[in-house]
Order: sequence, then C-alpha cells, then structure tokens
Amino acid sequence: MAGLGAPELIIVLVVILVLFGGSKLPKLARSLGEAQSEFKKGTDGDTTPPVLVADKEDAAAAAEVGERPVVVAKEDTDRT
Repeated sequence: MAGLGAPELIIVLVVILVLFGGSKLPKLARSLGEAQSEFKKGTDGDTTPPVLVADKEDAAAAAEVGERPVVVAKEDTDRT
C-alpha cells in the first residue's frame, strides 16, 4: 500500500474543486483551520488549577476576571 503521490493529489484536488466550487473553497479552508486550532486547544490539556470560591456571587466575579475554571465550594448542609 503506497502513499499518495503527485498524480493522486492532483486528482483529489480536482474532485474537491468540482464538488465544492471555486467560491466555497476559501470558506472550507478557513473552517478547517479553525476546527484544527480549536481541536489543538482542547487537546493541549489545561494545567492551570481552578479557582475555588465560596458562593455563586464570587464565582460570577471570578469568571469575569480570568480564564481559569471556577469551582464553587459545596455548602455543608449536615451542620447540627
């Protein structure tokens, strides 16, 4: 099983051009590039620790300030 050579790539490009047309190719390339960059962002793995806040008001304020994930501390309802 051989890889794709120049003739095969030219045939594939001509088929894509016929299917999508010349006017839609820039939009298609742009959307593929955006999808690729979004995928890379998602797979990089976020190593920043989340911000732990006490209540929802603090969570809203913390979310506005930075891009770090915000975690609201669970209230202890078992107090006796």
